[in-house]
Amino acid sequence: MGIIFNNPLIGVAMCQIDNGGHPTQSVHNKYLTAITQAGGVPLALPHQLCATPSLLEQALAALDGVLLTGSPSNIEPWQYGEAGKEAHADPGRDRLAFAIITWATSRGMPLFGICRGMQELVVANGGALWRDLDQLKTGLTHHEEATQPLNVQYAPTHDVFPEADGLLTRLLGSDAPLAVNSLHHQGIRETGPQLRIEARAPDGLIEAVSLRRHPFALAVQWHPEWQPEHNDASRAIFAGFIHAAQHYHKEKTP
Repeated sequence: MGIIFNNPLIGVAMCQIDNGGHPTQSVHNKYLTAITQAGGVPLALPHQLCATPSLLEQALAALDGVLLTGSPSNIEPWQYGEAGKEAHADPGRDRLAFAIITWATSRGMPLFGICRGMQELVVANGGALWRDLDQLKTGLTHHEEATQPLNVQYAPTHDVFPEADGLLTRLLGSDAPLAVNSLHHQGIRETGPQLRIEARAPDGLIEAVSLRRHPFALAVQWHPEWQPEHNDASRAIFAGFIHAAQHYHKEKTP
């Protein structure tokens, strides 16, 4: 008799960086730790899977959910209809994320996006981005000061206001304002018709979205993976994601 595992398998999208001339894919520990603390088993998804569709299909079929992480890179602007180059591009991450979103959407597999992951969900569904939030001059700064220690960069900087009756409100148990960190230079300009706005910042910027007619496809602009053991809201969001993945696993298991 085989061993029965109850912890869902969560795919985690990787990012590519240059490591002394060697192209290297990686993911921050904080994402992996947040998943394991919530009861999931993280498995890294490399960009090479997109080169062979059958391999990507095989990998995703084994999973119970996918996390689209934040990243130092930005989506290439042509992906949402704008001209120009992106100085901090990662085209392999773009391809992987959009393939994952298409797969998860068509099968109802739980999906959670953070920061870049939220922007990927929006662009994949026909939305568009503000390429530089500083140009909006709303009076609210959405990015961190990179010279500060990480605990300062990831400290709460502004509230977000969850929409009543949304998925985020159900996970949190309240639509009360939520203090969040903010480490992004780009943001959501248009969501596209398939997405529901889940929360906004005080200046009106969209801070969370969900995919309509999907069991669990949530994305947030802030970073709940940062020390969730000290944040009730972050734990609730990850717990909801892992619970959805457990349900998905039960439904797909014969």
